[in-house]
Amino acid sequence: MKVLITGGAGFIGSNLALHLLKHNHQVTVLDNLLPQIHGNSPADTSPLYQSITGKVNFIEGTVTSKADWEKAIADNEVIVHFAAETGTGQSMYEIERYTNVNIQGTAIMLDLLANSKHQVKKVLIASSRSIYGEGRYYSEELGYVYPGHRTQQLMDAGDFEVHYPGCSKPLKLVATDEESKIHPSSVYGITKQNQEQMIMTVCPTIGIAAVALRFQNVYGPGQSLSNPYTGILSIFSTLIKNGTPINIFEDGLESRDFVFIDDVVEATYLGITKDEANSQTFNVGTGVATDVLTVANTLISKYGKSVPLTVTGNYRLGDIRHNYADITKIGKALGFKPTVDFETGIGKFTAWVNTQQIGAGRYEDSLAEMKEKGLFKG
Repeated sequence: MKVLITGGAGFIGSNLALHLLKHNHQVTVLDNLLPQIHGNSPADTSPLYQSITGKVNFIEGTVTSKADWEKAIADNEVIVHFAAETGTGQSMYEIERYTNVNIQGTAIMLDLLANSKHQVKKVLIASSRSIYGEGRYYSEELGYVYPGHRTQQLMDAGDFEVHYPGCSKPLKLVATDEESKIHPSSVYGITKQNQEQMIMTVCPTIGIAAVALRFQNVYGPGQSLSNPYTGILSIFSTLIKNGTPINIFEDGLESRDFVFIDDVVEATYLGITKDEANSQTFNVGTGVATDVLTVANTLISKYGKSVPLTVTGNYRLGDIRHNYADITKIGKALGFKPTVDFETGIGKFTAWVNTQQIGAGRYEDSLAEMKEKGLFKG
């Protein structure tokens, strides 16, 4: 196949490109080599870009440019649309940039597919668990419920758990399936919901198969350690390696589903190559929730370097409490089963981090930005 990967120089995209090449497919990559991810001189500062350069048809460009899209789409049969601005916190104050890249960029692609000649037969969109907002819960009184945003008043009082009207007993966290309520709590989540809905609505009407993969928290060797918006594994690793104390938000019991890069690539490859994926939306995760304190302590253990952990009760407005994936559907339809558990994956990730030169990081700067905008409370 001839496959176009937008954002194909990024963490997931570059790994997918190499996987496709290994299976003798032709790959085109469209990427703008954003300095926040790739540094100021990608040929020297971006191992991800270096891993694919000379191996793929690389187009430096942006999804907000119709001309770049036209060049990238030419002759390709599959589009894997990864290019997006990412980061829930940052999206709450860089709203125009997030909506322009994520929503308008997708609209340009679909407009071209609907109104010009091309060879595209399938579009796969990288959606996100962020479209769910809070995960799915079970109430003894009401059955399955989907709590809304937590209030600043309760979190200021140190109550970080979710609540639901009419429930007097504690809610039980359960896996979030694809039929769960979609109610994103960030601009990023809204843009991913919009991307997914546009592609799943438009493509079938113009004879193109569409697939949406809702990724959980993807991690592994190669992810950015300097980008403060890439998640806690990178952030905590940089702090630990620099001997800097770690501020644990809330009470440290908030949890996420961490899925290893190799499993994400395999799920994406199945989505590309299997007809059973067409017109379907799938969660991609491990089906296991891991809390933040466990993450921090596991990383400290793997690095063998002790740093103080302080549970501060600080929090970010818009953050969810819990979410982990029900992966029954993708298992039955595509035969996907994650092969790397958290302990093994963290071992591989930390072994790679130990080979890297660790800079100071920009995490405190990102928190200062959010505090200035009224989103970080601490």
